[in-house]
Amino acid sequence: MKKHRAFLKWAGGKYSLVEEIERHLPPARKLVEPFVGAGSVFLNTNFEQYLLADINPDLINLYNILKDNPEQYVRDSKAMFTPEYNQKGAYLEIREAFNSTQDPYLRSLYFLYMNRHGFNGLCRYNKKGGFNVPFGSYKKPYFPEDELYFFAEKAKRATFVCEGYHQTFSRARKGSVIYCDPPYAPLSTTANFTSYAGNGFSLDDQAALADAAERAATERDIPVLISNHDTTLTRRLYHGAELSVVKVKRTISRNGGGRNKVDELLALFKPSQA
Repeated sequence: MKKHRAFLKWAGGKYSLVEEIERHLPPARKLVEPFVGAGSVFLNTNFEQYLLADINPDLINLYNILKDNPEQYVRDSKAMFTPEYNQKGAYLEIREAFNSTQDPYLRSLYFLYMNRHGFNGLCRYNKKGGFNVPFGSYKKPYFPEDELYFFAEKAKRATFVCEGYHQTFSRARKGSVIYCDPPYAPLSTTANFTSYAGNGFSLDDQAALADAAERAATERDIPVLISNHDTTLTRRLYHGAELSVVKVKRTISRNGGGRNKVDELLALFKPSQA
């Protein structure tokens, strides 16, 4: 089956792991994703229905606009992928316009533009909620037209909501399977601890998510698959699950000398067999 790429660049995206993830997802009518991100698992699986959530309102706003009006969205966003927009001054003006408008449609256009023209496709906001990723200086940013149309077509089967994972878990019903791709747990409790805590997902959150997964499986018969770094910590958190390790070609460290490959852990919480 042809693999489909997400139209957004996304840190920690699961494109390279989708076959492994799909292999471990139990059959169900509906896939529920509390951390949808760029949506690689959604794009490369075939469930009847999808409930896709994320706490980033700009992301969910963009998905709903693209779902409802793909032709207009593609036409208007494509107009910003020209050489005159691929300059630092133009980028900073659009970033400022994004930060000063509440108009959902404008924000959706600017969000895709900044994702493709900003540094490394990062998505980062300051404490006041302003997008603050610097200009990326790419020769010719790619306009993902085919990917946008594919996403919009597939989105007919999906509901997109902006909410925390607890709420999304509570919406799931028997007959669904939940796939969680939370922000990665730190590689050690000392490594990068301050920068790690900055993504708003703490060690307590990692533990609470594992508890929610175990409860959904044992009390409500809803299987839950979680992906994370394979570390002593995550193995401890997911001790109630069936664990599989996926060898990953990924470089974590920012300095070239310390690029170590970290395996991915897939933890499946299964309903207790009656």
